[in-house]
Amino acid sequence: MNTVLVTSTGESTGKTAITLALGVLATERGLDVGYMKPKGTRLQSSTGKTLDEDPMLARELLDIDAEMHQLEPVVYSPTFIQGAVRGKENAEELSEVISHHFEDISAGKDLMLVEGGGSYRTGGIVDLTDGDVADLLDAEVVLVADYQHPSDLDDVVAAVEDIGPDRLAGVVFNRVSDSAYDELETEVAPFLEARGVPVLGVVPTEKDLAGVTVEELANELGADLATDAPTDAFVERFLVGAMGGDAALRYFRRTKNAAVITGGDRANIQRAALEAPGVKCIILTGGHRPVGAVIGKAEEKGVPVLLVNGDTLSVTDRAEDIVSTGRTRDERTVNRMRDLLYEHADIDAIIGNVEPSGDGGAADDGATDDAAADEDDE
Repeated sequence: MNTVLVTSTGESTGKTAITLALGVLATERGLDVGYMKPKGTRLQSSTGKTLDEDPMLARELLDIDAEMHQLEPVVYSPTFIQGAVRGKENAEELSEVISHHFEDISAGKDLMLVEGGGSYRTGGIVDLTDGDVADLLDAEVVLVADYQHPSDLDDVVAAVEDIGPDRLAGVVFNRVSDSAYDELETEVAPFLEARGVPVLGVVPTEKDLAGVTVEELANELGADLATDAPTDAFVERFLVGAMGGDAALRYFRRTKNAAVITGGDRANIQRAALEAPGVKCIILTGGHRPVGAVIGKAEEKGVPVLLVNGDTLSVTDRAEDIVSTGRTRDERTVNRMRDLLYEHADIDAIIGNVEPSGDGGAADDGATDDAAADEDDE
């Protein structure tokens, strides 16, 4: 059995989609795949109630027969962290719990996929960083990283040193923009490989995976629509309108696929936002409706205006959380990531050349051979 732990240099790098997409690719090869996320970090409240949808989606897509407490034995909440600081959590006992559930889940599997926490450092206060977990479960590590600028390599190198070269299978760069793609392949990858760090994939940015639609954002925020405008545009980032109109316009024009968040009584900011082609929607806070001229202009330009109760700071925090943690995590997302990994990553190097074992693997051999033949024909 091979065990692969997927970790990341930071939060919201696409780690979940990549982990589950690897599982889909492995099952297509006839492998019996297991999944575990030892540290649950997507939480509903500071008291530790988990809403982590990742293990639930894994159970559905990979047909895993295990209970949630086995798939996610440690709920890494603020309350848990406070308890650890106060000496109420025992690192050895936590490691034993994870090992026990891992042993149960992995029985009879050809491949175990272990999803890391928020980043490779998460869990350090109880000796459960992703590197620690990899040592505990004897796993190879795939590091997922974003890349926009050469300075991002500092995070990659730091993560590699923390994980250790003996554990690291390699790095997969995700959501790479067109402008950075050639540089990464021709300069960055050779630089890393010269340092003994294999680059296993360079996955380009995919629009459908890069944000949420205005409609999804409105639903999650509980917003009212003040305009009759299309809501299918994608939002990737947020701009807070708190300056004068001229300065705001210069600010807004420097971005794309953005939502502007401002007070409902800031008509000058709203007008400036409507003049910027990269602004896909306007979110107005404080429960104020905009003046009629703004509504008319927004409908003319096809820019939806969302009305949300609450102050600008809290609404911005909620919106950013929706985009960063709720990137339409569903079967469609995983299947699209499956295609991207198949096209842009070395799957053999990531999951290993594992042969199916047991009755389930043998039964799938014909389907796997047929799929391989189809791929050869393409």
